[in-house]
Parts: sequence; C-alpha cells; structure tokens
Amino acid sequence: MPWEPIKLNSGYYMPSIAFGTWKTGNGQGPIDQVKQALGNGYTHIDTAQAYKNEEETGVALKETELSRSNVFVTTKYSGTNGLDIPTSIKNSLSNLGLSDVDLYLVHAPRLAVPDIPTCWAQMEKVKDDGLAKSIGISNFGVKDMETLVASARIKPAVNQILLHPYVYERQKPILEYAAKNGIIIEAYSALIPITKSPGGPLDKPLNEIAAKFGATTEQILMAWTKAKGAVVVT
Repeated sequence: MPWEPIKLNSGYYMPSIAFGTWKTGNGQGPIDQVKQALGNGYTHIDTAQAYKNEEETGVALKETELSRSNVFVTTKYSGTNGLDIPTSIKNSLSNLGLSDVDLYLVHAPRLAVPDIPTCWAQMEKVKDDGLAKSIGISNFGVKDMETLVASARIKPAVNQILLHPYVYERQKPILEYAAKNGIIIEAYSALIPITKSPGGPLDKPLNEIAAKFGATTEQILMAWTKAKGAVVVT
C-alpha cells in the first residue's frame, strides 16, 4: 500500500503514516523503537510534551543515518508542568536536539488558556519565529475549530483525532469540517478495534476482507483510515 506525502495548507509536505511514541515509555526502549521505525522506512515521528520521551526521540534522531531534512518531526504542546507555549516549544526543541519541528500541535482544546484565540495567536508566533514549519491542533471538535478559524491568521494545518470504524459516525462532522477548510486529519488509535476491542461486530468483516486480499487485519484498518483521507499515526 503506497503512503504518498500529503501537502499541507502551509505548503509543506507530510508523510502520510507516522510512528507514534505515545506508549513507548522512557529510557532505551523508545530510542530503539524510533531507530527501528526509521530503519524500516518511517520518515515521520510523532511525539509530545506529555509523552515524556522527547529526549529519547532526540537521541534516536541523532543516531539515525537519515538527514534531518528526510525526517518529519511532530511534537505537541501538552501544558506539562503548567508551562506556557513559548517556554514549552523551546524546551521541546532542546529535548529533541532540533532548531525547529515540522509540525507543532496544541494537544487538546482544554489547553487553550485563557481561550482558543489567545492560545492560537501564541502558536502563530511559534511559526512566525521559525520554530515550527507548520502548526495544528489535536482533539478539537467542530465548535472548537470554528472558534479557532474565526480568529486565525494562519489556519491549522492538521487536526489529530481519535479515528477508527467504531467512532467514525461520531467523528465524521470533524472530518467534514476539516475537509471544507483545508485541514488535514491525522488519526491516532486506528487499530483499537483489534487491539483494545476484539470480539466486536467488526471482527468478521475485517477477517473476511483480510483473507480476500491476503493482508493482515492491521493493514485493512490502516487502509480504511487512509481511504478516509487521514494520515495514520501508529
């Protein structure tokens, strides 16, 4: 299955599948896993302030044979330790050993303090200052996005959300709003139907489709996610 780069509204291109460090933990484990992912063809690494493994991600990036220009790096403002956006992005860059990231996200709308327009103005300054090539959001609903877009000077490039078949109907309005406004959707936890919720109504059709195409159920779910126009974050 080809994973072509997707053009963002910022003009930059983003690989359409990413290796996520959400549950990789700390220490040598995530260093090895990120290095393995890069060695296996991943060129998009997704981490966050809240995951507490930006430093490990940075070590892996330093030790990889890939040049910086060949790796797309995403991290997120998670409000960790009550730090603000200007401080957090500088800390994240220090942890990662980078001068900028390719994509910087607000991890959730509750972190938009005192409000979404004020928070987003700080994100726009991050981009203006050259600390992130593109900026975006995560876990924002339609109303949150409407509030943001109404005041934004720079539209968010992406909205990273929970997306898999069991939540599709609930999340569909977010996908539709994003599509109308040139915002790319990134999908996390796309494999939940088989990793966390086996035995559900999706099991039989998933197995049948996988058998028909000689694929794994994981591959079928990722293909479903891609077909919805979303970038997959593993």
